[in-house]
Amino acid sequence: MSTIRQVQITFDCAEPERVARFWCEVLGYVGPPPEGFAGWDEYNASLPPERRGAWAAAKDPSGAGPRLYFQRVPEGKVVKNRLHLDVRAGTGLVGAERLAALQAEQTRLVALGAVHVRTLFADEENESCIVMQDVEGNEFCLD
Repeated sequence: MSTIRQVQITFDCAEPERVARFWCEVLGYVGPPPEGFAGWDEYNASLPPERRGAWAAAKDPSGAGPRLYFQRVPEGKVVKNRLHLDVRAGTGLVGAERLAALQAEQTRLVALGAVHVRTLFADEENESCIVMQDVEGNEFCLD
């Protein structure tokens, strides 16, 4: 039997702190400063200028979800993600009730800076889901 390991999901981005704040709001995560520092400003002030704001992290306060890590990279996003997050906003719901829950979450996230890409409506095989982008254009789904 293999050992179960925890995972961390890493985002390459231009503005780690901004993207981390967005995902904290989406998921109810927290973004505490590194250990030994009262806040992110204090931590960043301790670094050389070129390293300030180079990373941020978000974690599930309950400890159940994976840690999210955001790292600054020099290149911009050029193509569609090969991996994306599904934000489970409609779990257990079907039909019109599910679509209404997803659309309510879409409205909340657009106010935070997300972009609605398209809505995939229920068909004979699948329930509705909504494709969105975060504040730096990373795709995710409301599922």
